[in-house]
Amino acid sequence: MKRILLYTACFLLAANICAAGPQDNARKSKRQLQKENEELRQQLEALEEEIAAYRADASEREAIEEELSGENENKVSAGLEAYNTNTDTLLAQWFMHRQSRLAGREVYNMDSVRFTTQVPDSVLIRRLEDMNAFISLPYNETVKNYMILYSEKMPLKMGEMMGLAQYYMPLFEETFRQYGLPMELKWVAIIESALNPRAESRVGAKGMWQFMYRTAINYGLRIDSYTDERMDPIRSADAAARYFRDAYRIFNDWPLAISAYNCGSGNVNKAIKRAGGKRDFWSVYEYLPSETRGYVPAMVGAMYAFRYAQEYGLRPEPIALPVYVDTFHIHKNLHFSQVSELLGIPLDDVRDLNPQYYKDIVPGASGAQVFRLPFDYSSAFLEMQDSIYRYKADILFSDKVPDGREKVAGRPVPTTSASTGQWVYYKVRSGDNLGKIARKYHCTVKQLKTWNNLRSDRISVNQRLKVGKR
Repeated sequence: MKRILLYTACFLLAANICAAGPQDNARKSKRQLQKENEELRQQLEALEEEIAAYRADASEREAIEEELSGENENKVSAGLEAYNTNTDTLLAQWFMHRQSRLAGREVYNMDSVRFTTQVPDSVLIRRLEDMNAFISLPYNETVKNYMILYSEKMPLKMGEMMGLAQYYMPLFEETFRQYGLPMELKWVAIIESALNPRAESRVGAKGMWQFMYRTAINYGLRIDSYTDERMDPIRSADAAARYFRDAYRIFNDWPLAISAYNCGSGNVNKAIKRAGGKRDFWSVYEYLPSETRGYVPAMVGAMYAFRYAQEYGLRPEPIALPVYVDTFHIHKNLHFSQVSELLGIPLDDVRDLNPQYYKDIVPGASGAQVFRLPFDYSSAFLEMQDSIYRYKADILFSDKVPDGREKVAGRPVPTTSASTGQWVYYKVRSGDNLGKIARKYHCTVKQLKTWNNLRSDRISVNQRLKVGKR
C-alpha cells in the first residue's frame, strides 16, 4: 500500500512535467507556477497523510494480533470432550450426574464418520436457509454431519445444554449487542464448554468461554489466589466479545474470526498463507488444526439443533439456578458462609451464582468485586449488610495475617519467595496445570513460576516442581 501511494505521487509529478514542456513553462507566469506548485504540495501532503494512516493501521493490527495470539494455539475446547468439574456444588453435581449418563456414549471421529438421517437433504438445506443466520456456512457433508450429530445423536446432552441456555443465552445476547456483534456468536459457548461455567480442558483452558491463562490476562480477566474470572460467565463473555471484535478486524470474515478463537490467530494466518492468501473458511479448511476444522461447522450444527429442537423431540432439562438474579458491588471481604447462614440461602446456591470465587471468599477489600444473589434475597442482603460483614469474621477470616497473606498450618504463606526449610516437590500428572497445583499447595502461580524458574505457564507430565518449603 505504501509503495502504491508513493508511485502515485511520483506519477502525478511526472504527469505534470510532461503535460507542460519547457516552452509551456517558460510562457507561464510566476503566479501560475506558484499555484501549480501549491496544488502539487497539497496532493503530496494528502498522500503522506494516507501513508501515515496506513502505518498506524498496520501497527494497530500488529498489536491486536499479538493480543489475540495468547495461548489459544494450544487450546482444546472442553465442550468437545468430557467435562472436568472439581467442585461439589449442586450445579456441579448436576453436570456430573448427567455426564455419568452420557459416559457410555460413542465418541465419534468427525473427520471420518458419515451420519445418515431420514430427513432429506432438500429439507435440511431449506431449514438451514430459513434460519437466516448472519453467520452461516454453505450446506455440504461436513456441515450436514454436525447438524445430524447435535439434532439426533446426543439427545441427553442437548437437553442439558438447552436447560442451561434458557439461563445463560439472554446474558450473552445482551453482551454481544453492546459490542454490535452478531448474536450467533453466543453459540460458541456451546462448542467451547457445553455451557459449563466450571469446565476445564485437558490443557488448562477454563470456564464457559475456555480462556487460556495468558489470553485471559490480555483481555483483562482477573486471576489470583481468590478469583478466576474465566469462570464468571458474564465477565468472560465480555472478554470473548472483545476477542471476536478484534479477530474480525484482522480477518474481516466471521468464520475465520471464530476459528481464531479456537486455535489462535497465528494458526489461522498460517492456514491463509498455505492456501495462497485466500481468506475464506473453506479455502483454508484443510490447513487448519484438526479440531478447528470441525469447530465452525459444529457451531452451525448446534444452531440448527436448537432452532429445530421441537422437530426432533428435544426438550430442555430443568436446572438448579434461579431465574432472577441481583448483582451487588462488594467493597469488603465477604465469605459465602456469612451470607448463607444469616440469610438462609443454601451455600451451594451462592457458589453456583459466583463460580469465579473458588475459595468462598469475595476479596472486596482489594477492590470492588461483583457478587450475585437470587433476587428474592436482595432486600434482606441490603438491610443486613453490616451484620453480614461482622458475622463470624474472626473465625472465617482467621487464616489471614495483617498484610493479607494466607496461613497454612498456622504459618504465613510468603508472597515472593519460599520460607526457609526443605523444598517440597510435586510430580506433574496428566491434566495438571499451574493454577490447579497452586490451589492444591496453597500458593500462587507466580510463586510456582519463581521457585521453578518458569518463563511460561507450560508444564509437562512427570516434571518435578517445587511447591513450597516445610
